[in-house]
Amino acid sequence: MILKPVFDPEKQGRPMRVAAFMSGSGTNIRRLLEHETSLKKRNEQPPFKTVFIFSDRADGTSSGEKIALDYGLPYFSYDIRVFHEKRGLRRTVRNEAGLSARATYDRLPEKLIKGFEVDVVALGGYMSYTTLKGCVNVHPADLSIVTGHGHRRYVGDHAVRDAILAGEETLRSSTLWTDEGVDTGPLLMVSEPLPVILPEPLEAMKKHPEKLASIIDAHQERLKEVGDWKIFPRTIELIARGRFSFDPGKGVYLDGLPVPRGYREQ
Repeated sequence: MILKPVFDPEKQGRPMRVAAFMSGSGTNIRRLLEHETSLKKRNEQPPFKTVFIFSDRADGTSSGEKIALDYGLPYFSYDIRVFHEKRGLRRTVRNEAGLSARATYDRLPEKLIKGFEVDVVALGGYMSYTTLKGCVNVHPADLSIVTGHGHRRYVGDHAVRDAILAGEETLRSSTLWTDEGVDTGPLLMVSEPLPVILPEPLEAMKKHPEKLASIIDAHQERLKEVGDWKIFPRTIELIARGRFSFDPGKGVYLDGLPVPRGYREQ
């Protein structure tokens, strides 16, 4: 069976070129850039180079411009809300009209990706559905957990809440190679576990929705530290080193060995 590296550094003969996409605070993008910088400080040629930052927000809700200034990177923004408002569309709608509009929106970042000769797009807290190809996303759930029908159990915007309400004792983050679905693409890495700690039994907590919501939010923030901020930059590094590959059916391999439940570093 022939395996195809996500990125082949020997064939390319240069570091992998990365575009960083974000919407809000950009903490995942900061960790990616910090990781790139730390590799430089080890007197090592980083295997990847972030070449620009893009945001789908053009107001103060996005820290993209500040991060770009801090790291001396080109910055671009194109507000998705204004784009949809002008077309009378709701951003969350994924019907035929919504997807067609999204493809139209993506023509701009697509031109940037082509112009900057980008190999991989790093989606670090990018809250919009995208039709772009070649993207790595980070998700606050263990995507190896599936239902009886084989579907991933904790997908979408409320994955942490859904996992806690389902009685999961631990939470994990995952990185994936995106496809046309929502959190359905090939699973790359899974983080270390974060224990779920509740002050009362779950059934008792459900009687106090506001308190439970606060606890869920706290777990999601903590999961960023334990999960997202570690595996997101590490996944980009491993791809850039040529260690991740796909088989013809999009099965994931690390160093030529299958990792169907995602690679987990010890």
